[in-house]
Amino acid sequence: MITRRSALAAAALGTVGLSGAVTSKQALALPRTSKFKTPKPFSIPISSPAEAPKGKPVDLSGLPRVKQEMVAPPFAPVHDQVAVGGPKIVEVRFEIEEKLLKVDDDNDGEIWALTYNGSVPGPLIIVHEGDYVELTLVNPSSSQLEHNIDFHAATGALGGAAISYVQPGEEVVFRWKAIKPGVFVYHCAPGGDMIPYHVVHGMNGAVMVLPRDGLKNKDGELLTYDELVYIGEQDFYLPKDENGEYLKFDIAGGDYADSLENMRKLIPSHSVFNGSVGALTGDHSLKSKVGKTVMIIHAQANRDTRPHLIGGHADYVWEGGTFSDPPQTGFETWLIRGGSAGAVMYTFKQPGTYAYVNHNLIEAVLLGAVAHFKVEGEWDNDLMAQLKKPGPIVN
Repeated sequence: MITRRSALAAAALGTVGLSGAVTSKQALALPRTSKFKTPKPFSIPISSPAEAPKGKPVDLSGLPRVKQEMVAPPFAPVHDQVAVGGPKIVEVRFEIEEKLLKVDDDNDGEIWALTYNGSVPGPLIIVHEGDYVELTLVNPSSSQLEHNIDFHAATGALGGAAISYVQPGEEVVFRWKAIKPGVFVYHCAPGGDMIPYHVVHGMNGAVMVLPRDGLKNKDGELLTYDELVYIGEQDFYLPKDENGEYLKFDIAGGDYADSLENMRKLIPSHSVFNGSVGALTGDHSLKSKVGKTVMIIHAQANRDTRPHLIGGHADYVWEGGTFSDPPQTGFETWLIRGGSAGAVMYTFKQPGTYAYVNHNLIEAVLLGAVAHFKVEGEWDNDLMAQLKKPGPIVN
């Protein structure tokens, strides 16, 4: 098993390759499993959904409808890099799942994750500029909390957050038009301190809005990729007891008071890719081949991050996430600002293991923000060669 502490070492040593709601009127002591501490009484706030804004009806009956099948990260839904035909209504369904997630096998850290479709991050949605996203958001009766969704790619009504509140046992349907090409974050935003609480419990994801005529370089030439990888970087703030052991809770929301206490310190217990330490290393490493061009979508809904591909570069980088501007080129490390997503393209030139990290190396090595690309192919000695093996010093 590759742990967060051995992840970078493994990359250096081996050659491996990508292929009922709680209301504010209730003071509840939600249970947790701990013999060291008495649970604190607290109130979970609940928001009042806004009434949907009124406007002139829009007739979209002539547009074709396409259902996009969601897939779990790091994978992407089937899509065309260049749009075929005119704008479409792309139907998407998110079912909320509050689930117990093991964050770190090394020390038994776990969290009641709040998720869209059961994954951290939530699924990647891909549409083209001018398309409409029609989202059905389902909050099953088994949930403990209310939820909604804010699309940074959308325009109006707090990105949809104001008109998408769903209590347990409810669903809502709303539509937004993709008018700005790029990659964008979405996340739950129920209001007040429940906004960061939901985000740092995994309730976030990304949307990619492609230009209808595809991605272009600064000269207007078409850029295409062979593979697409979707990485969501997640900061967690797992509370501990007096003995330094991670607390365990019986239901979603049970850690509310303790988590807020940790969150105020702004020091995460974990910063991981795709929900847990080792989610994209070892047997879960991403596989590719020399000569393949990979598109990496990297989202961070809460904190700045500095991705770096050890042994490679960003041939093209959309650091701010917008496809309206030509990509920058040749970056060694790039910045994804908190609350945004970015994209890079790179064509692999050598076989072996590439460690993709948050190059705040404390977060990579100690907190878990590491992924591995295992790339197959023939080694190119012109790019790198060992000229002398380690041995005795010769004067």
